[in-house]
Amino acid sequence: MFNEILQQMRDKVSSRQYLMTLHAEEEMSDDNLTIYDIEQGMLTDEILERQKDKVTTESKYHIRGLTLDVEEVEIIAKLSPTGTLVNIAVYIP
Repeated sequence: MFNEILQQMRDKVSSRQYLMTLHAEEEMSDDNLTIYDIEQGMLTDEILERQKDKVTTESKYHIRGLTLDVEEVEIIAKLSPTGTLVNIAVYIP
């Protein structure tokens, strides 16, 4: 169902065209995750659901993937209007 979006997101990760929000970076630190764990999670991911932002009406995606240590990681991400992948939140479920 989300194959096209998933491929776009993976392409952005592979070409390093993504941003991490401050919130996501703080969560990474809290969970002892590295940027490589997040990249791996995005490359081994599945989209669990699409969410709509009530203010901007932009779509964001709830994603589950695996870290380098094969631990589950969940990511909330969106493709910005400029086409950049924005990782909004990351956490260990």
